[in-house]
Amino acid sequence: MDKIDKSTSLWSDALRRLCRNRLALFGAVFLLLIVLLSVFAPWLTQYEYFEQDLVLGAIGPCREHWFGTDTLGRDLFTRVSYGGRISLLVGACATSVSLTIGVLWGTISGYFGGHIDRVMMRIVDIMYALPFTIFVILLMVCFDDVEVRWIDPQLFTLLLLFMAIGAVEWLTMARIVRGQVLTLKQQAFIEAAVTLGLSRRRIILRHLVPNVLGPIIVYTTLTIPSVMLLEAFLSFLGLG
Repeated sequence: MDKIDKSTSLWSDALRRLCRNRLALFGAVFLLLIVLLSVFAPWLTQYEYFEQDLVLGAIGPCREHWFGTDTLGRDLFTRVSYGGRISLLVGACATSVSLTIGVLWGTISGYFGGHIDRVMMRIVDIMYALPFTIFVILLMVCFDDVEVRWIDPQLFTLLLLFMAIGAVEWLTMARIVRGQVLTLKQQAFIEAAVTLGLSRRRIILRHLVPNVLGPIIVYTTLTIPSVMLLEAFLSFLGLG
């Protein structure tokens, strides 16, 4: 009898391709090192990010200060490490918010079609006409003076930043998902699921969303750096 080849899953096939691509593998390892550096920052440095040494001043990289110090004598390695934690946190959380909204919006719009699709896409078009950065700044300024006693002010600022950025970064994701769903719902396996009497919720969650993961993952990798740059810009303006 002929030998039957063992089937491979989508994730194992993707991992095998990643290992074969040296450039992509190097990028993944480098990104992992940055994440580990940011997560374990308190155990990798003996300085605090706010600790100053005015006598020392600005010096170049050395054994005690790997990245040197700024004009106030603050250790740059420590500040970069702690800053990376904030940037990665904002990037991951804000992208998760935009991902959730965009996938749900695009899936519902594409699957139901008709008047629902037209109304939902016109809302997206209207929001596309708004200047994103100014919209985020307005949200941050409007809620900046809100006093919340049950939560730390810095944590509230971070949560507000997640929601503000995530609320404007989902539009392109919604359009991408909608286009994929419009194509998939014409496929035979979706028609078979409808014929078998599966609920709309089950069709969307079990058949449509898993089959659009490819474009979602690709666009997510583009959204994270965009969100981090927007967060850096807001921080420069004193709003982050």
